[in-house]
Amino acid sequence: MKSLENLSSLREQEPESSVLYVVGTPIGNAKDISERSINLLSKVSFIACEDTRRTKKLLNILSIKSKLVSFNEYNSKFKIDYILKELKEGSSIALVSDAGMPSISDPGTYLIESARKNNIEVICSPGPCAALTALVSSGLPTNYFLFIGFIPKKNIERVRCFNMIANNDYTSIVYESPKRVKSFLEEFNNYCDNSRIIHISKELTKKYEQHWRGSINKIRETIKNIELKGEFTIVIEGKDTKVTDDKLAEKELKQDLDELIKLGLKRNVAASYLSKKSGIGKNLIYNLR
Repeated sequence: MKSLENLSSLREQEPESSVLYVVGTPIGNAKDISERSINLLSKVSFIACEDTRRTKKLLNILSIKSKLVSFNEYNSKFKIDYILKELKEGSSIALVSDAGMPSISDPGTYLIESARKNNIEVICSPGPCAALTALVSSGLPTNYFLFIGFIPKKNIERVRCFNMIANNDYTSIVYESPKRVKSFLEEFNNYCDNSRIIHISKELTKKYEQHWRGSINKIRETIKNIELKGEFTIVIEGKDTKVTDDKLAEKELKQDLDELIKLGLKRNVAASYLSKKSGIGKNLIYNLR
């Protein structure tokens, strides 16, 4: 990642007219919101939010009095035209979710997509995300991962989703309600072996944040007598993490080998260089095709 070497490139006059700002809000700890996001929320024409009551609580903490407009899964189809009209007429609008980043398991996606299709500028002021916070807290592989969100309730879609998670080599991330965490583990256990590692995060960034990690059987045993409350994110180990990592390493080495050959190095010279760099045998690298 590049360093913050060119802060002069930052936009100086925010919010700008006719811009939809996608603003990340805290997932629990109000101190996690950025100074930039606070500035945007306090100065935009209005804020489009899932639940005006929840967003109002955050704004009260931040001493912000901006106008709120409800935008959720029940009214999004009716509100999109109104919001687009306001943007075209020069309004600056912030889109927020109840917590975290908009469009991650919420209807914000439809508004952002519609804005893009109408050539309206969309700018993101990033913030916390429960899925990524749980993932990096889990200790499970992060190089490739699959975000599921909430598991479908319909049987056919649900079975398809469980099969996808169970047979996927990548780490998977799931949101689940406290009432369904135990039943999720019980049901998922029918699709994988008992050694599959599960990491459960409860109430991330909040006062009663808690984590459980272990095999699926161990986790089921640990929480079976606990009354679960709050918000939960479940991170699931891939089917074969080692195989996935080996495949990724091989693919990356082949790409590096091809690049060096394109630059004019002979295959044996390129293989020797990469062998010293990676610790992998020269012949193995030389024979990558």
